[in-house]
Amino acid sequence: MNNSTKRHLFIPLAIIFFVVLFDQLTKIWAVDALSFGRPIEVIGQFFMFTLVYNEGGAMGTNLGSSMYYLISASLILLFVLYYIYANRTKMMLSIPLSFIAGGAIGNLIDRVRLGKVVDFLDVDFFDIDLFGFVLHRWWTFNIADSAISVSIVYLLYLILTKKLDGVGDDETNNIIE
Repeated sequence: MNNSTKRHLFIPLAIIFFVVLFDQLTKIWAVDALSFGRPIEVIGQFFMFTLVYNEGGAMGTNLGSSMYYLISASLILLFVLYYIYANRTKMMLSIPLSFIAGGAIGNLIDRVRLGKVVDFLDVDFFDIDLFGFVLHRWWTFNIADSAISVSIVYLLYLILTKKLDGVGDDETNNIIE
């Protein structure tokens, strides 16, 4: 690996490392400090810490066993890591992908270690009632989920506003040059 490649991968690898570290440290805290299923109010009932274990996927999906989520997340992670490497000079793309990779690794560590994911951030945004689907409280989540979700929303924004067209073609997208 040449110096240019190392230089372009430093920020994505640092992001992945810090997302995984922060995610795992907060999950260790949650398991040690919280009682399963017993909410602790932080900002009333709007924001609470509630320890739960998620054997399914994002937003309460349950499309298969924990092994299904382990295998599918691992395959997606490999794709994301390849895409980070292939687009390492395009920071507008590789930075959000690095947050996604860090979040995926954080949740994969839980699945390998525990067979399920530790969730503890419990927020009550708003009620959803859409086509018979009713949600009175948001799904409990963790730092890894946040890194993934915010990055996906950001990438969708970039795609919809066409800000990813020609990523890396001008100096504004290559912040490491």
